Formats: sequence, C-alpha cells, structure tokens
Amino acid sequence: MAYYLSKERDTDVTGSYQRYQQYLRQHQHEFPATAFALATSEWYQNPTDHRCPHDSWLENVTLSESRETERNSRVLSICIRLLGAYHDGHIEFFYPGVVSYTLESPSSGTGAGDWLYDEFRLSANGNLVHEIEWSASTSGKLTNWIIEAADVEFKWIPFEEDLKH
Repeated sequence: MAYYLSKERDTDVTGSYQRYQQYLRQHQHEFPATAFALATSEWYQNPTDHRCPHDSWLENVTLSESRETERNSRVLSICIRLLGAYHDGHIEFFYPGVVSYTLESPSSGTGAGDWLYDEFRLSANGNLVHEIEWSASTSGKLTNWIIEAADVEFKWIPFEEDLKH
C-alpha cells in the first residue's frame, strides 16, 4: 500500500504525508536504522533542500554482484546516482542485499525524467522497499522503480567534494 506517492498526494498532500510518517513511526523497530532515519528526516521531503531527490536527474544506475564467500553465493547491489535538482552536487542511493527490483521504463527515449516522489515501506518478508516515481513518459503515465533490499545508504556529494576525488 502506498502512502505518499502521486496518487495519494493528488487527493491530500498533507494527510498523505502525515499517514506516511505515522506508518514509518509505527514500524520504526522493523526498519533498518539508516532507512528509517532517511525517511523521517525533515530535509528529505523538502524540495528547497539541495539533498532532497525531488526533481533530480538520473545519471546512472549500476547493478553489481559480489560473491559471498561464507555461503558461496552471489549478492546483488544497486547504486543510483543522480544529478541534484539544483545541479550543484550528486545524490547516491546504494542498496545492499537486493532481493528484487523492477526498473520500469515504458518510454526511455527521453530518459528517466525527473525524480518525482518516493517512499520507503516494508515488504511482507520484512525487507526494505523503496518505490520511486519518475516523470518521463510520453503517455503522461509515471514511470515506477521498485527496489526491495536489506537497506539503503544515502550520500550527498556537493560538487566541491566531487572535485577532490
């Protein structure tokens, strides 16, 4: 069930935000600590804050597998790198231990578009679910990405920091 995506925001922005925050707080002890801190931080949903992903542009998405030696198995991770909405830095989301993902793109000729809205939830299995809505679609339909993983790590890299590396 979505709480704070376009459909919910269109009918009641304030109420959807309150319901979403209530959901997060009710399940605080089930969320990975880093995901909970990110989802409940005041700046994350504030489009005037340069770290907020709203209106950011996709630069790249990387899927990588690493070998887990203890169980001799492979572990998938995803990294999303965005150009911040103010074009003064990069935003990175790193998802370790990816269980499943859907990167929908019905019309990729114009790119992913702007990152519109997103929310964090828990799956029936207790994993973190991050659903992201993108604006790009020639049909007017939103593009959704859904990533189910063990956790999420967030990084804001202002351009002056980027130049040091």
